Amino acid sequence: MFQPGTLIYFNPFYFKNGAASKPKYFIVLKEIDDQYILASLPSSRIYLPHRVPEAHGCIHIPEGCVSCYLFEAGRPICDNGFAFPQLTAIYGEQLDHYEKKAIAHSYPIEGVDYEIMGQLLPQQLDDVLTCLRNSTVVKRRYRRIL
Repeated sequence: MFQPGTLIYFNPFYFKNGAASKPKYFIVLKEIDDQYILASLPSSRIYLPHRVPEAHGCIHIPEGCVSCYLFEAGRPICDNGFAFPQLTAIYGEQLDHYEKKAIAHSYPIEGVDYEIMGQLLPQQLDDVLTCLRNSTVVKRRYRRIL
């Protein structure tokens, strides 16, 4: 479950900041140590300037403080052919670390509390990590982990 590149769907996901829970995708990016993981919560809300093409891949606009990785709707990204149903983005500033024990405690039963959607294709995971590693909006400590 905590292997880098694992795409998980939680229904619902309980946010660390206390925001209302809702169904959410979760991508494990890196294991930090035996206790934590670095992950992203992809979003179907796209916050890009209107002139920027919404093409699959990395987008950096330093002057606009925009840095994200876009996943095209319907484009397979996992080893089992899974594709996001909508245009989806990972935003560099939204990376966070999560305690493995807390996740395992909150979501104990696969198929009930969460579903593993697949494993990102190796090239896809590499592209995402490279994009985030080169982003100026990712926290410095997270860039070092990536």
